[in-house]
Amino acid sequence: MYKTFSYEIKKELSELNNLAKKNEVKYELLGYLSSANIELDKNRIRFSTENEYNINRFGKLLKNVDINDFKIDLKGKVYVITSKNIQISTVAFEKADEQEKRAFVRGLFMGSGSINNPENKYHLEIKILEERIAKELIGLLKEYDINVKALNKAIYIKDGEEISKFLAFIGANKSVLEFEQVRVQREMNNKINRLVNCKTANLNKTLNASVEQINAIKKLKENGRFNKMDKSLQELAELRLEYPDVPLAELGKKLKNPIGKSGVNYRLKKIIEFSK
Repeated sequence: MYKTFSYEIKKELSELNNLAKKNEVKYELLGYLSSANIELDKNRIRFSTENEYNINRFGKLLKNVDINDFKIDLKGKVYVITSKNIQISTVAFEKADEQEKRAFVRGLFMGSGSINNPENKYHLEIKILEERIAKELIGLLKEYDINVKALNKAIYIKDGEEISKFLAFIGANKSVLEFEQVRVQREMNNKINRLVNCKTANLNKTLNASVEQINAIKKLKENGRFNKMDKSLQELAELRLEYPDVPLAELGKKLKNPIGKSGVNYRLKKIIEFSK
């Protein structure tokens, strides 16, 4: 099985050693039960996932709250867990402490969250059972300066920094370090690409200007008007023909009476105007 970035995060979260904290366990379980991968059929609940670490974590949470009647089946590549004794209760965020809130969000992500490989693009998404919970979740995360957006029964994040904060919030500390490493490298690559593109654009601009100047000078020589120009313009024109790729500042230094870049630019414009 190809190990995605989501898979590795859920593996890390499944190994968190906090099962002795009953309240956190209950809130994490509530997170799972609020995810879109839950199917309700009267008093029967079915949860499915392709991640074995995920299904094992869910099973441990159930046992921790004394629910032992569940069974786990493997159907194709999908693990399915079913139970008749799970009761879904309303989540009361206002009564939960910070660790319980973290546990709930962690359970939601484990239940139906996904994140793209950050080398390609930044996109974290959690599909949620009810639209109401998605809206409440935005407020909860905003308390901890994590900005997310909601679309119907889902929340998503497309900003690298916000994804990092989210992963830290749910306790995926190892994954945060890996994510940040990729993010820093990606930002560096983007910066290098911008610099290269900028230099390429400037080079193209310089080359295009040089071609225009040379064409104007050749035109003046062909129609016999070259010698009618001022001697200073003729001198610069000859230098431009001799050094077609030289920057303006360097071209100015080659004149008998050197001038700066702006002076060279002014004279070349006069040559182009004279050729029209």
